[in-house]
Amino acid sequence: MAFPHSPVGAGAGGAEPLLAERARRLADRLARPTAADRDRDGRWDPALFAELADDRTEFGLAGPLVPGALGGGGLSATQTCALLEGLGEGARDPGLALAVGVHAVLATVPLRAFGSTRQRERYLPRMASGEWIGALSLRQTQGAALAPTVTARPAAAGGWELSGELDLVACGPVAHHFLVIAAHDDGGRTAFVVDRYTPGLLIGDAGPAAMRTCPWGRLVLDGCPVPDDAVLGTVGGAATEVEPLLAALDWVFSSAAWLGVIRALTRDAVEDARERRLFGRPLAHGQSARFTLADLGARYELASGLLYRAAGQFDAGGRPSHQDAAAARLFVAQAARAVTEGAASLSGPLAPAGDHLIERAHRDALFFAGTGGGTEVLRPVIAASLLGLG
Repeated sequence: MAFPHSPVGAGAGGAEPLLAERARRLADRLARPTAADRDRDGRWDPALFAELADDRTEFGLAGPLVPGALGGGGLSATQTCALLEGLGEGARDPGLALAVGVHAVLATVPLRAFGSTRQRERYLPRMASGEWIGALSLRQTQGAALAPTVTARPAAAGGWELSGELDLVACGPVAHHFLVIAAHDDGGRTAFVVDRYTPGLLIGDAGPAAMRTCPWGRLVLDGCPVPDDAVLGTVGGAATEVEPLLAALDWVFSSAAWLGVIRALTRDAVEDARERRLFGRPLAHGQSARFTLADLGARYELASGLLYRAAGQFDAGGRPSHQDAAAARLFVAQAARAVTEGAASLSGPLAPAGDHLIERAHRDALFFAGTGGGTEVLRPVIAASLLGLG
């Protein structure tokens, strides 16, 4: 599928830096002051999400990739990456950024790409406004690497019956609807849009210890009846339609906010190096500290280049190759961990309490590195592409 045109590699110029800065300022004002408290309490703030989604902010973070005719921002992929990067930097809250990205990209774009006219008109305007939140399990962004845990069988009265369980459902407790991929007896897989109040659907609060400001849930589907018009795309076609798209979307857009977190950590590290003194001299005068800062800056630049190149391929009329998307995700995840550790070495054990971004980023970066399939999926994808195996 094609997004509105934006030059490949536009992260380095054009409108993207301005969008990132606007999102950074907005998130700095709205989300940063409460980030540490919300993380400590494991709390989702619906009023905060509503403010971020408000289209009067000039872009509206709830539906940047939804076409303007359906109430969305109509932005390009590179512009959307810039928004999410700005959100990550300003909010300093990886959990909130993940929740926004899951709703604004992973839950909306498959509907835009494969939804019927009725589905697009029903869901996308309300998602773009933030009225309806979409959710899905991060287990479903790994394509064929994981077998579906939900099954679909034709119902006697027409439509389908879905049964099974899904965990790691980002935005689950607050969602209006869910994207569910289910397996058939013949091995085929179909994607469905399942509304919250479908009979037989149970939603529980359950999630990892990381990304605590993202609302996590667990779904139990007990013979849920869904109509034929709940099918997203082609019956039996999820393996070639929705699943590859979800993988590319997750690898690229879930990484974008981490570029912002890396920038925030690097900025803090620079300030620490300037202000912290060792043997009576500013730490920044030492070669070791300067080498560390150089590494932090280089990792951001390399990660940004990989990610915006992959995003630009969406804008060029398709989607990134799995090699490029997987390489971007792998490098951003590694950079997030390395930058967090480098920033910690410069802040020192006696650093002021602050908002504890280093501690939160360290915990959340470990979780982020394991999602999207982790190295067990990403490296084989890259290697297979290099070997010409798909």
